[in-house]
Amino acid sequence: MNKPASPGSHRLLTKEYRTLSYASGPLIFLQRVSDVAYGEMVRILLPDGTQRAGQVLEIDGDRAVVQVFAGTRGFDLDRTRVRFTGDVPRLNVSLTMLGRVLDGSGNPIDGGPPVIPDARPDINGQPINPYSRDHPAEFIQTGISAIDGLNTLVRGQKLPIFSGFGLPGNELAAQIATQASVPSAGTGEERFVVVFAAIGITHRETAAFQRTFEASGALDRTILFLNRADDPTIERLLTPRAALTAAEYLAIRHEMHVLVIITDMTNYAEALREVSTAREEVPGRRGYPGYMYTDLATIYERAGRIRGCSGSITQLMIVSMPDDDITHPIPDLTGYITEGQIVLSRDLHRRGIYPPIDVLPSLSRLMNAGIGVGKTREDHRQVSDQLYAFYAEGRDLRRLVAIIGEGALTPEDRRYLTFAEAFEHDFIHQGEGSRPIEETLEIAWRLLGQLPIAALKRVDREFIRKYRPGLGSDETGSGH
Repeated sequence: MNKPASPGSHRLLTKEYRTLSYASGPLIFLQRVSDVAYGEMVRILLPDGTQRAGQVLEIDGDRAVVQVFAGTRGFDLDRTRVRFTGDVPRLNVSLTMLGRVLDGSGNPIDGGPPVIPDARPDINGQPINPYSRDHPAEFIQTGISAIDGLNTLVRGQKLPIFSGFGLPGNELAAQIATQASVPSAGTGEERFVVVFAAIGITHRETAAFQRTFEASGALDRTILFLNRADDPTIERLLTPRAALTAAEYLAIRHEMHVLVIITDMTNYAEALREVSTAREEVPGRRGYPGYMYTDLATIYERAGRIRGCSGSITQLMIVSMPDDDITHPIPDLTGYITEGQIVLSRDLHRRGIYPPIDVLPSLSRLMNAGIGVGKTREDHRQVSDQLYAFYAEGRDLRRLVAIIGEGALTPEDRRYLTFAEAFEHDFIHQGEGSRPIEETLEIAWRLLGQLPIAALKRVDREFIRKYRPGLGSDETGSGH
C-alpha cells in the first residue's frame, strides 16, 4: 500500500541507496528500501557528479519506483546513488512571481533572479472541504462575445475549451489571458491576475506566448509556466500542479481573483500514458491509464471559492481532441468533471471566422449564477435564449437547403437563414479585439432586429421597449 509523504515531514537524516535494479523510460526501480513514502522527493546522484530530481511513484514492499524528471539517459545502475529527502515536491511562491516566466517546475527562465519564497507549499495542494466551498456567482469578462454572451464564465468555475489540431485554441487562450477582467460591483477595484500554464509547446509557441503577453502589457499581472516539447516528459505532470499552487497562494493568502489557463491538457494526458506504459500497467481505453479520471479530477477540482475568502480560482483549460472526436477519453472525462464546455468548430475556422466557437454544443452550467442585474444586465438571459433559438433554426435550415435547395424555402425560412449567416459574421466573429459585455448585448439586439417582433417569443416586451424601442413599436413587422 502506498503511504503518502506527510506535507510537513522531514527526516533528520536522509537515506541513500545504491540498489537500482533497472531503468525504463523516465522510471528507475530500486530494491531493498525501507521507510520510503509515496510522493517523496529524491535526489539522484550520478557518477559524474551531476544530480537529477525525482519523485517516488510507487511503493511495493521493499521495492520503490521513482520517476526521474530529466529522464534516465546516461544512468550507470551500479554507481548511481538515490537519496530520499523525506519531503514532498514544493514550489517557492511569493508576490514577486507576478510578471515572471518560469519553466514547468517553477524555476525562472526569464533571466531574472530566483523566486525568494514567502511560502513553500506542496504542489499537490490540499483538498477543499466541500462544506467550505462557496457557490460561484460572479461574472468574468473574457472579451469574447460567444463566451460572455452565450456561455458565461463565472468566478470559481472550471470550463474546458475543446479544440482540434490546427484550430486556434492556443491563440484564443492567450487572447483571453491578456484581456480578461472581473468587473467591480461598486465595491472598489478587484485584484485580478492570470496564471498561464503551457504544456508541451514548441519553441515557436513559447516565443509567441511571451511576445503576446509583453505586447499587451498584461505580463505584470501574469505568471507564465512554460513547459516546452523538448523538456522532460515528467515535467508535464508537474506543470499544471505548480501553476495551481501559485494560484492558490494568490487567491487564498492574498485574496485575489485568479484565472488559471492551462494549454494543452492533451499533452498532459499523453505524458500520463507514457509513464503508465513504463510502469507496465494494464491500459484502459485507447491505452490511457484507468485512473486518468481521478488524476484529472485532482487538477480540475482545485478551482473554486472558499467561504469566508474573497479570492477565487477559475480554470480555463484547452483540450485538443484527436481526430476532432469529442468522445475521445481526454475530452470525455474532462466533460464529466467540469462545468460546461466551449467547442471550437473546424467549419467556422475554414470560413475565416475567429474565434471559431460553435455555440450550439457549447454550454456553461453556471451561467445563470453569473449574469443578471448587478452582474451583467437584466436582459442577458432572455437575449441569450433567443439568439440560441434563432441560430439553431437557421442551422437546421442550412442543412435542409443542402438537400432540397433554397428555392423551396418560405420567406420566413429565408430570414432565419440570413440571421444564421449574420450571427456568425457579426456576433461570433470579432477578430482579436475585446468586446465589453454591453457591446456584446447591443450586437445581439441588432441581430434580433432582423426578425419580426412576433418571433421574439423568449424576450419580455418590457426589455424590447427598453433596449430596442424601434422593435417595440411594431408587433408584426420586421423591426427595421
